[in-house]
Amino acid sequence: MLSYYYKSLSNAMKTIELDLIGLDGNAFSLIGAFTKQAKREDWTKEEIKEVTDEAMSGDYTHLLGTLSERCK
Repeated sequence: MLSYYYKSLSNAMKTIELDLIGLDGNAFSLIGAFTKQAKREDWTKEEIKEVTDEAMSGDYTHLLGTLSERCK
């Protein structure tokens, strides 16, 4: 359990090169764009799942905030 906590902290600042402005605003489209770019940047499946699970754990505003934190 503790190792998961440290793993989450180590990924806290990891970001991808993705501009969310101009993309289709549909939540599934945004998650798809994030996932596709994260894969291009060699993120692990676990890293991607951690971000997408968090993004989908709330409302649309939470999704946008979560993805925005992870995109430069």
